[in-house]
Amino acid sequence: MSEQKRQLVLNIFLHRFGHHPEAWRHPSSTDDGRPNLDWWIKAAKLAEQAKFHTFFMADFIGRSGEITAQTGRSAPNYQFEPFTLLSAIAAVTRHIGLVATVNTNFDHPYHVARKFTSLDHLSGGRAGWNVVSSFGAHTAKNFGYTHEPTHEQRYERAAEFIELAKSLWDSWDDDAFDHPRRQDGVFFEPHAAHPVQHQGTYFSSDGLLDFPRPIQGYPVFVQAGNSDTGREFAARVAEMTYCSAQSLDVAQAFYADVKGRMAKYGRAEDQLKITPGLSVVVGESDQEAQDRFGELQELVDVSNVSFGGFDLSGYPVDGPLPDLPYQEDANGKGRFRQQLELARRENLSIRQLVLRFRVSRGHLQAVGSVKTVADLIEQWFVERGADGFNVVPPYLPQGFEDFTRLVVPELQRRGIFRTEYSGSTFRENLGLDRPANPRDPRHA
Repeated sequence: MSEQKRQLVLNIFLHRFGHHPEAWRHPSSTDDGRPNLDWWIKAAKLAEQAKFHTFFMADFIGRSGEITAQTGRSAPNYQFEPFTLLSAIAAVTRHIGLVATVNTNFDHPYHVARKFTSLDHLSGGRAGWNVVSSFGAHTAKNFGYTHEPTHEQRYERAAEFIELAKSLWDSWDDDAFDHPRRQDGVFFEPHAAHPVQHQGTYFSSDGLLDFPRPIQGYPVFVQAGNSDTGREFAARVAEMTYCSAQSLDVAQAFYADVKGRMAKYGRAEDQLKITPGLSVVVGESDQEAQDRFGELQELVDVSNVSFGGFDLSGYPVDGPLPDLPYQEDANGKGRFRQQLELARRENLSIRQLVLRFRVSRGHLQAVGSVKTVADLIEQWFVERGADGFNVVPPYLPQGFEDFTRLVVPELQRRGIFRTEYSGSTFRENLGLDRPANPRDPRHA
């Protein structure tokens, strides 16, 4: 892909109050925690008006135990189940991609393939799948699981999960139901069906998906993971990857590493869009933005901090991170390393680490004027630290409204972000090819 044609990808990932842990306490926040469909529809429409590529839905299943353990001091990011909400959003939008998170440890490929096929047809070809393989203890308890798989086993299961889902999507030719012959009493030709017979390590399935092949062939595959196993999975499977980095050199190293692994899987580098998280507070001036961000930071409680599984509440918050034998969690390995390396590299105190990393969840922070924010975005894009960004507003709704009102027009003026959608499906708008059905003999 030539540099002239390369365009910035923008995704929006919303938490109900914002990604900053104390966003719910910000003076601009007036909502309660009850589900509110109108709030989500308004946000999706705003993202589409700003020409965002993706409306991304996370799914925090079975985590109420964690929330209860926090003695009610943190606002839970309750939200609708992704497929239910995105189906409603599909009815009131026309272009923006709709990405639902599905955890491969707590579902079955047939069920997931059927739901994504439905969403893709409901939306006119705009479905995307954020493939998650995390295995939290509280989530596992909700499903009655007592055995925790290894990091590698989780990714192995996810790979087989996708393999079977693809086979199910390919179990019908694209045009299997397009030409019923009423005069002959033949609704579809038997050769248009390709029954699945899968016997694998984690799954078995024998049959056909009870719905036509998705408009896009497959939903766009999205993945998040900074670990080495996660990077390999992205290079082999993903078409978009969410990641985190707080410095350009770290982002460039990740970008080059993941893209460099793709050739061995027969994939070109432009078949994967790398989109780090971007936490933005923008104002008319740098000082105005810093003041707004300061209001959020002042609300952070640093008196009860844990790191790597250790309680640090007994250490001075303005002292250095202690030298402890950390036990790295099987989930979020890359994030753990980033925090540790950042603290050591910049000699951060516990307080500084919390305010630098935890409040942005390890993502790049851009706090400043329109020019300051746009300069940073353009630099990371041009210098190959990113193909785009997963915007994670620290507080809502003002944080996202400010980004669409101030930053997006500046990026468009600079010619690095589009002014109109370029296709009718999510894949087309990302510049990705539609996969042919490998089980259709016409494509053999």
